Amino acid sequence: MLHELLSEIASQNARLVVVSKTQPVARILEIYQKAGQRIFGENRPQEMLEKQAALPADIEWHLIGHLQTNKVKSIAPFVALIHSVDSLRLLQEIDKQALKNNRVINCLLQFHIAQEETKFGLSEQEAIEILQSPEFAVLQHVRICGVMGMASFTEDTEQVRKEFRALKTVFDHLKAKFFPKSTHFHEISMGMSGDWRIALEEGSTMLRIGSLIFGER
Repeated sequence: MLHELLSEIASQNARLVVVSKTQPVARILEIYQKAGQRIFGENRPQEMLEKQAALPADIEWHLIGHLQTNKVKSIAPFVALIHSVDSLRLLQEIDKQALKNNRVINCLLQFHIAQEETKFGLSEQEAIEILQSPEFAVLQHVRICGVMGMASFTEDTEQVRKEFRALKTVFDHLKAKFFPKSTHFHEISMGMSGDWRIALEEGSTMLRIGSLIFGER
């Protein structure tokens, strides 16, 4: 299953983030060895920290869950991409911890695209205000690489498609306004186990898939 999934995703010029939250180290290592998978996503910094210490050094760890500012310090030395940046304050803390580790940390801006009342995610206007702010202009150790969003948990595929399309539109607007010549602003992180094919059709470059690979928890 995983090999077919990787092949189909690669054919669309996208990448797979295997969501390994709650999975034991042995299962992750199995996928690392048998499928050659190198990108894994975790929701909780502490869990990611423990797994990073126990698994091969060439794994690219992505933080895909909500990140509190007081947890940035623990993952700043090694995290490859933070998908869930939803405030200027969080960006400032990531920048501060990246500086301490002599790094530039890649980040995605998370947008609230679902109908459901979720706690996290920016509106397009809030993102514009961050990117236009003098506070953002002085940050030198964060790199905005694109956008992330989660569609509504619904069987209405047209609703899901509409939400993914909205995120792609936000990406296009931000690209044109703030990153027209940037080679690093190119990621659209959208699509999970239940809606990844729709996400690919709507322009996803990065899919976050767990239960389809590991089975339902």
